[in-house]
Amino acid sequence: MNVQPTKLVFITPPRYVLLPAAHAMTGYTVKAMRRKIQRGEWPEGKIWRRAPDGRIVIDLDGFQKWVESGERPTRR
Repeated sequence: MNVQPTKLVFITPPRYVLLPAAHAMTGYTVKAMRRKIQRGEWPEGKIWRRAPDGRIVIDLDGFQKWVESGERPTRR
């Protein structure tokens, strides 16, 4: 029997993902993420930004830094 070696495929996740994908990856609901954005808890340009088509995308690098910071949100 001729067995071919298995080829490994590595997929690098994108840095920016749409809200539904961010929900699947982080566990935060789309509604919770929108609230954090609206309340200013997640600053634009650090954790999220708008794509050229106007849709909100989450910066996974920024999200990870936010999680690791341990900072509690400040209310306006």
